[in-house]
Amino acid sequence: MLVLSRKPNESIIIGDDVEVKVVEVRGEQVKLGITAPREIPVHRKEVYESIHNQNINATRSKNANLDNISRLFKKKKKEE
Repeated sequence: MLVLSRKPNESIIIGDDVEVKVVEVRGEQVKLGITAPREIPVHRKEVYESIHNQNINATRSKNANLDNISRLFKKKKKEE
């Protein structure tokens, strides 16, 4: 992990298009401003993890539904 020190109104550049700027420091809280192209998603970590978990759960649900449909077709085929 690269660790950098920045003061308010100073920034770092990531790649060619992403800028992270220290907007304000107050006590133990730091406000960051992020400038990035629209195609680069920017999320707080807890939001990203929530989205990731929801996507995993949705995939599992779809797989379970496909398994149920597959069983129904197999059952129907045996009955014929």
